[in-house]
Amino acid sequence: MNSSKVLIIDAVVNFILGILLLMLIPFPEQVTQFLGVPKVQQVFYPSIMGAVFIGIGIALLIESYREKTQQLVGLGLGGAIAINLCGGAVLVGWLIFGGLSLPMRGLIFLWGFAFILVVISSIELIVHRRKN
Repeated sequence: MNSSKVLIIDAVVNFILGILLLMLIPFPEQVTQFLGVPKVQQVFYPSIMGAVFIGIGIALLIESYREKTQQLVGLGLGGAIAINLCGGAVLVGWLIFGGLSLPMRGLIFLWGFAFILVVISSIELIVHRRKN
């Protein structure tokens, strides 16, 4: 089995995990009972982790279709952009639509974190565009 197929299989696993974690948002009882996992009181962190798994899946697909060399190469810029944007997008979604009851310092911290993810992704995308 070549590395591209392994990466695709890994991407599919990450997509499944990400979707299952994101499904905790609308279906907490049904999904946790079906999976046999402990029920979470707050689905904030599982949904962020789901977004990260989806971003990793996207990054793995990017890597699987990339031109190969003889050396091992990490996911690189495309993977970093996908992971950061997926995590940042879900975090912003939570901050806007999640009805979170957080103290001001929590809101500042999370908005700052989301801002950093978007800025880092934007810089990476600009660097990638200028390189090509």
